Amino acid sequence: MYASLLRTFVLIFFLCSGLFSAQAQDTLVLNATPKHSPHKATLYSMALPGLGQVYNKKYWKVPVIYAGVGVLGYFAITYSKQYQKAKEAYNYVNTGQTYPIDNDFVTRYDAGQLRSLRDFNRRNLEFTYILGGLLYLLNVIDATVDAHFYNFDISDDLSLKLGPAPVEFPSVGVVISIGNSRNKQAKTLSLP
Repeated sequence: MYASLLRTFVLIFFLCSGLFSAQAQDTLVLNATPKHSPHKATLYSMALPGLGQVYNKKYWKVPVIYAGVGVLGYFAITYSKQYQKAKEAYNYVNTGQTYPIDNDFVTRYDAGQLRSLRDFNRRNLEFTYILGGLLYLLNVIDATVDAHFYNFDISDDLSLKLGPAPVEFPSVGVVISIGNSRNKQAKTLSLP
């Protein structure tokens, strides 16, 4: 009984030591390369749109983001002014006011047209705000995804090599090297 318990304990010990040695070797290989943080890129992009793209060294995306912000800002200001003007004219006409007003919509449109114009501008203003939120969200997602692929190598000379790995007895190891002539990353798998 004690012999089988001892064999089970030794087997579990060797299994665990093989797993820990594989994890330790992976840690050494992976920590040798500098880490580009997707978390930082996300936070930078959330703090200021375009800053995550600068962190990822994708400078060409910053003018695209701010062009979108500029266009949406222009439409938001335009629709807001038109909405306020149509709302003021609609309230003036609908309540039957007679005091002088500096709003050319009062003389140009009737109450039904003013209501339609007011609703049209309000709907477009709200849609512009939604597009602004989507642009902000797209900016953050782009910075995060780009940071995840920052160290990804897309050169033509990628290779995959399998070979034996030196590990302690009684484990068996296999080295899987994926990389090219400039950047080699190896992963060792140990089997107890």
